[in-house]
Order: sequence, then C-alpha cells, then structure tokens
Amino acid sequence: MWTRPAPSAREQRADILLGLGMAVAGAFATELARGAYPSQVDLGIGGVEPYVLSAAVALPLCFRRRWPVPVLLAVAVLFVVNGERAMFAYAGNLVTQATMFMAIYAAVAWARERRAMKAAIVVVFVGMFAWLTIGFVEALRNNALDGPNRALFSPYVSGVILTLALNVLYFFGAYFWGRTSWAIARQRQELQQQAAELSAQQEANARRAVIDERLRISRELHDVVAHHISSIGIQAGGARRVMDTDADAAKNALNVIEESSRTAVNEMRQLLGMLRSADPEIEVGAPDPKEPQAGADRLPALIAEANSLGLEVGFHQIGAPAELPKTVSVSVYRIAQEALSNVRKHSTARSAHLTLRYLGDAVELEVIDDGRPKHAPVGSRLGHVGIRERVGLLGGEAEIGPRPVGGFRVRVRIPLNGPLQIPDAVRDPGERIPGAVSDPGESRTARPMGVASD
Repeated sequence: MWTRPAPSAREQRADILLGLGMAVAGAFATELARGAYPSQVDLGIGGVEPYVLSAAVALPLCFRRRWPVPVLLAVAVLFVVNGERAMFAYAGNLVTQATMFMAIYAAVAWARERRAMKAAIVVVFVGMFAWLTIGFVEALRNNALDGPNRALFSPYVSGVILTLALNVLYFFGAYFWGRTSWAIARQRQELQQQAAELSAQQEANARRAVIDERLRISRELHDVVAHHISSIGIQAGGARRVMDTDADAAKNALNVIEESSRTAVNEMRQLLGMLRSADPEIEVGAPDPKEPQAGADRLPALIAEANSLGLEVGFHQIGAPAELPKTVSVSVYRIAQEALSNVRKHSTARSAHLTLRYLGDAVELEVIDDGRPKHAPVGSRLGHVGIRERVGLLGGEAEIGPRPVGGFRVRVRIPLNGPLQIPDAVRDPGERIPGAVSDPGESRTARPMGVASD
C-alpha cells in the first residue's frame, strides 16, 4: 500500500496559519450570529462560551495534515458540543460548518494509516447521523415542524428529507473529495518515481552502451593488432637468429615484417574510419564504406599468410557457399585469424586445419591443430573471450578447448539470420555444439579448455 509522505515544513506552517485564521473567523461569525438571532442567544458559561467553542473547533486544523485522524476526532467532538451548547452560533456560523468539512477532507487525503482513517470516518459518520436522527425525533416530539401543509409532503417529512440530503452531500462530499486528492497525490508520486526510474534506466543503458562499445573496440584492436604484432615478433626473432648465417632468410623475414606492419596500419586506419563515421546506420562489425573489410572471402589469403610464417595450414570447405551477412562474414574471418594466431604463439603445433561449413541456416568454422601448449606463460585469454563475445552477439555457439586425441580446437556455429544480442551466459568450454562434425575416432565429449589460450 502506498503511504503519502508527511507534509513539508512549509505545509505545516500553512496549516497553523489556517487554523488560527479559522478560529478568529469563527469567533467573529458567532458575534454576527448573535446579532442575527437575538431571541435565541444564550452566552452560556461566563458569557463567552459560544465564542470559545467557535474558536476551539477550528484550532485543531493547525495540525490537519500532520495528525489528520486525531484532528478529525477532535473537531467532530467539538462540533457536537458546539451544536448542543450554542445552537445559535452553530446554526448560523458557516466557519464551524467549513471546519468540519475540512477535517474530514484532510483525514481522507492525508492519513498515512488508512485503516485507522476508515475506522475514524465510520465512527464520525455514524455519530453525526445518529445525532441528526436524535434531532429528528425531538422535532417530531415537540411538533417543531408542524404547520399548514399545502405541499406534497408534510412540513416534518419535507424538513427531514431536505436536512438529510444536505448532510449526505456535506459529509460524503468531503470524503470523496479527500479520496480524489489522495489518489491524485499517489498518481503524481508514481509518475515521479517512474520518471526517476526511466532516467536511471537511461543512464544505465548509456553506461552499458559505452561499455559494449569499449568491448567491441577492444575486440577489434586485439584481433587487428595482436595478430600482426605477434607475426612481426616471430619474424623479427627469426631474422635476428639467422642474420649472420643466412642473409636471404633474414631478408625474407624482414619483408614479412614490412608487409605485416603495412597490413596492420591499413586495418587500423580502416577501424578508426569506422569508429569516426557519423552514420548511425553502420552495424556492429560492418565494413567501413571507404574500404573493403576482412571477411570470409579472404580466408584463403589469411591461410596463405599463415603458411608464409611457417605454420602449415590446410583449408577445407563443406557445403554450397552462401552469401554471408556482413557481421557474420567479418566475425568468421576474425575468429579464424585469432585461432591461427594462438596456434603460432601458444602451441608447439607445426600444422593446423581450417574447415568452413555452410549448413544452410548457419555457418560453422573449425580450426584444429596437432600441438601441445608451450611451457611459456599463458596469454591474457582475451582472445578466447573475444571469440565467445563475437559469437554470442550473433546468437551463435562456441566450443574452445583441447581435443581428446591431441591438439586444440576452436569451433563456432553462427546462424545466418540470428538476432544481434548480448549473451546471457558464456557457453561452457566443455559443451558440444549439437550436430557438429567430429574428427574420425574422436570422443563425443570435449575435455575442459586447456592452457593454450590467448
């Protein structure tokens, strides 16, 4: 259940001024009633009782929003006492009538304990209408409404109906007006809360978008830079070892270093051009409109580059080739690039094999090697994380880990029409892709991922 917040200090000061003003107005209205009904004037105790009661019935309004239920009960008691002790002031004093109306309204609109409020309303209403009924009985007993009757009803019946109707409108009008005020306040606070939640959600989405973009840039930089830098490092080490004994081999290594560095610079420029593009329609992983980007069609060139670096790589394509979506094509190339780079850096393998399978509604890439992990410190594993993220974003599945028959495997399956999404969880390294083609003689259960990772 919603609880209305307590009134502010400004609202409480306004209530105090209202209560004091109503008390003064009530005493003044009693003086006016004294002059209007001279034959009914009874000044009671000390000759000031009607003035005191008229002021006292309004004073609890000073706390009408802070303690609305006690104020209602106090005003109701003083209201009845005023009617019993100073009828001339009660009947002709509109301030006293307005005070009771405002007390009912404030209790319904501001009470934070709704059950206590409803109980108080029932007590007050029952009491008020019981008091009114007693008045009807006394009027009937004293023939107070007797007289000529030319109307539809007798004077007594007409008076009862009119008085009862006015009191129903008076009391229930105050109640429903208070309920409306309470409902409006609740709706206003809910709207403010929803606005705050939407603002927080927008900030969270903005932060998430920044994090996702940073991860995407990290993957692209890792795939572009790490591959070529590792190639340059390997060739530079080889050139240093054979520089004095085999000048031609050193020269070839330097040529590979030059070509790798030029390729790295071109791909870095391409990536920066994509990041600087102001076109919001460019998809994640889509090629820069200025230059062609790496895709599945460039796998033969990637394999030729790996062969030139001393790793014997075979290539096998299964199924009828299909035109891949740009994001899928780029991801297939980057995953193959990362897998072959890991083979060179972290494995003793001399050969590897790359298989590309077109499965109709999906494409599957598998890179296997025949080596063992090097006894050097392992990498950061960001390469494998990047592969899983790429595949997860495209709604695919990834299997990365050592093979039971020896060597290491990277296998991914990407749907051709899968939605771009953030994966809820990363697939367990030992989980197999349903329906994936296995090597002859290989166990159907993959082992946990080994240490040969980047």
